[in-house]
Amino acid sequence: MTKIQTIRGLEILDSRGNPTILVEMRATNGKIGIGMVPSGASTGALEALELRDKDPTKYHGKGVTKAIWNIENEIAPELIGKDPTDQAKIDRIMLDLDGTPNKTNLGANAILGVSLAAAHLSAAVQEKELFEIFKNGPTILPIPMLNVINGGAHANNSIDFQEFMIRPIGFTTFKERLRAGAEIFQTLKKILEQKGFPTTVGDEGGFAPNLSSPEEVLSLLVDAIVDSGYEPGTEVTLALDCAASFFYEDGYYFVGKKKGSTAKRTSKEQVAYLESLVETYPIDSLEDALDEKDWEGWQFLTQRLSSSVQLVGDDLFVTNPALLKQGIKQNVANAILIKPNQIGTLTETIATVDLAKRYNYRTVMSHRSGETEDTTIADLSVALATGQIKTGAPDRSDRTAKYNRLLYIEKFLM
Repeated sequence: MTKIQTIRGLEILDSRGNPTILVEMRATNGKIGIGMVPSGASTGALEALELRDKDPTKYHGKGVTKAIWNIENEIAPELIGKDPTDQAKIDRIMLDLDGTPNKTNLGANAILGVSLAAAHLSAAVQEKELFEIFKNGPTILPIPMLNVINGGAHANNSIDFQEFMIRPIGFTTFKERLRAGAEIFQTLKKILEQKGFPTTVGDEGGFAPNLSSPEEVLSLLVDAIVDSGYEPGTEVTLALDCAASFFYEDGYYFVGKKKGSTAKRTSKEQVAYLESLVETYPIDSLEDALDEKDWEGWQFLTQRLSSSVQLVGDDLFVTNPALLKQGIKQNVANAILIKPNQIGTLTETIATVDLAKRYNYRTVMSHRSGETEDTTIADLSVALATGQIKTGAPDRSDRTAKYNRLLYIEKFLM
């Protein structure tokens, strides 16, 4: 039987130029699996711990050599000699070794790097595509949610909402969906140029102009859809990641926080504002519409909009089954964002998706703002039939790598 022979870690750079982890796992038959770990800028308070060195003399304290030491000196001795195809056992050994709910001993970035490398090694050993080893049901290529305007913590502009996305829903293949999204993105660029806005991009590849309000952004997106020859609301819809924790303070949602405004709204007033946007624009998905601690507000939002709009919990649930169970019990949201590095292992990620599906919560596989060329989430979106994927704008290789992988998978399945 093929066994794990070596596990090594390497400090590499993510798409923001910050350190992150690459893990190489080698089997006794010479096969290799490599996993690279992303990192978020806008993070939920209850996410698993991303272990950083905090040495101000190197990478401004963001180095990950401690996590790599844990990989090579704590985790590797426990996994060497084990079956690389037994993902559940590998992940369980690491969880037991860490022994904390949020991976505070070893670091979720260390644990996830090994978990990803094991999955890729398993696929290599079995001579299968990565999505095939996790597939357990129908094969569904996801609808891409393309972040074409960046704001919030992801861009140096005046927009408080973090992501403005387009969703090409009226197409039968992933290839057609991506083409429509890319065409709209390029049309949007021309519109911004014509209006005198710069077309520099934010962390996730979307444009980052200084627009005056969410309404102005949404109007531009509708124009870009129409000018590209598509029908807003039927062929292409809009989605928002409000990332409301960014502008929530002392029980209020501050309007125009990045502009220095002191105007604020209560939870119910913020919900009413979001309702007005949904009524005016072809929006069918709202992510983190309210703060992660505002559960009462989330209940009200769910009562008001869950029948017509996808309400996605990201910071609210942080890919954690315990928090998702709480949401199910309290009738909060109707969808969950899935980010493997929020929870720390692929086994836990899969369990969270399974739980969501059992209770009819929609699932959206997601990248992070600090990404790598790793394409694991593309395979997971297909294997777990999440139906949707968020991985940024259709530019920058850290984002297009995932889209290109999905194009390959679709062709592979034909």
